[in-house]
Amino acid sequence: MANTKNFETDIAIVGSGGAGMAAGIEARDSGARTIVFEKSDELGGAAIISGGGCCIVGSPIQKEMGIEDTPDLAFNDWVKWGGPGTDVVWARYYIEHSLHDLYHWAEVQGVKWIDMKPQEGNSVMRWTRPERNGLGLMTNLIDSFREKGGEIINNIEITKIKIKNGRAVGLGGVNTSTGEEINVRSKTVVITTGGFNSNIDMVIEARPEFNEFKVMEGSGRGSTGSGHKMVTEVGGYLTHMENVWFYVYATPDYLYPGHKRGLVCRHIPGYIWVNQQGKRFHNESLAGGNSASPAMLSQTPPHAWAIVDKEMKAFLEIADPYYRNGDQIIREKVEELLENSPYIKKANTLEVLAKEINVDPKTFLNEIERYNAACAEGLENEPDFGKPLKQSKPFDTPPYYGIQFFPLARKNFGGIKTDIRCRVLNKHFEPIEALYAAGEACGMAGGHINGRAGLEGTMLGPSIFSGRVAGGWASNEIGLGSGFIGKPNRT
Repeated sequence: MANTKNFETDIAIVGSGGAGMAAGIEARDSGARTIVFEKSDELGGAAIISGGGCCIVGSPIQKEMGIEDTPDLAFNDWVKWGGPGTDVVWARYYIEHSLHDLYHWAEVQGVKWIDMKPQEGNSVMRWTRPERNGLGLMTNLIDSFREKGGEIINNIEITKIKIKNGRAVGLGGVNTSTGEEINVRSKTVVITTGGFNSNIDMVIEARPEFNEFKVMEGSGRGSTGSGHKMVTEVGGYLTHMENVWFYVYATPDYLYPGHKRGLVCRHIPGYIWVNQQGKRFHNESLAGGNSASPAMLSQTPPHAWAIVDKEMKAFLEIADPYYRNGDQIIREKVEELLENSPYIKKANTLEVLAKEINVDPKTFLNEIERYNAACAEGLENEPDFGKPLKQSKPFDTPPYYGIQFFPLARKNFGGIKTDIRCRVLNKHFEPIEALYAAGEACGMAGGHINGRAGLEGTMLGPSIFSGRVAGGWASNEIGLGSGFIGKPNRT
């Protein structure tokens, strides 16, 4: 019989990603004893491997660049992009608080915001990037939580929310290193376990039409839907679970068992995508899930080859810790991937590459020729799909590579239903006492803040913000602090 390790705290948080760390910081600022339980060796969840960009309205960087933005403009973009399933209350709530209660709050925790990038769906630039991307953002939040006296315990897999008289009173689980049973007594519980996109069975359950396709795991390694399972077992309600967000610029990790996990391939200016017939099918500069994913999934079969030459590959970045030293890409490991992955083909001529990736040579070479001609003519946009050519060049520098891309389940826009205080709701939309949830476990916030899609920046930002809300109200429920009030952009 395994030994039992007992813990006692005011607030028990499950998961160390952006929402979990924000909840922990808010709880500690309220004076609550707080322990974060993380089931893996690595902290930071999906947020730490992300680009780190957050949707911020009215930021100092916008003002420096002369960009006029308003909460109303951002809200209109948000709803237009997300569709009728968007939780307009939560969307407005986040937008109104993004400046003071995310941007400036993060600065207080040590985060440095450095620039913005244009992103699909945003009528003005508001995708705001921190120094060192998601790594820099999360490192500062983790350090801040610890400096405030918060405790993080690794290798603890929480499997059960304990309920007594309708109220969450603790957790049960196991130490994955020692096998020791874990018993947690707490006054409130906050679930910030992330999404379920590293559990392909749950992805297929939510989107059964993908059963016949190769779909890869693409979130944090701990994002297996454990929080969803625990919450439903105690009567919590899940909503909009079918809203899974797919990336299409990812190749299988050949080092991962069964090649089930994907490697996100970023920042390759000038590359093109062709389908298995050798034809381009999309403007490659629009790589977001709202346009690129449907375009790829409509191909037969639903995958693509990213075509890259020697000069282009120098910009290839892999969003996986194995390929990074901090925020620096380890080029030797990228070369290792290019040389050894069975999903990447290499050739000294484009004619041979066509044979290697098994596409029609005539069609493929014609696509390359048209693209090269557009680059040589100095066109602002290529004629076939309107892709901007500012960062493009002709394919003229061997060797050439074909990187096979498959759909990658990246983010969840549905999940645990909560109210505006992040209290978990049952099927009657009644709160379960002392049980809170935030972040991607709640479809970023509320259950479905983004609707069916999401502007870039409206995923990580609301996740962190909802963590603050959850931590503030979880503390208030036990008599500490005044709940989450914040400071909106305007009254």
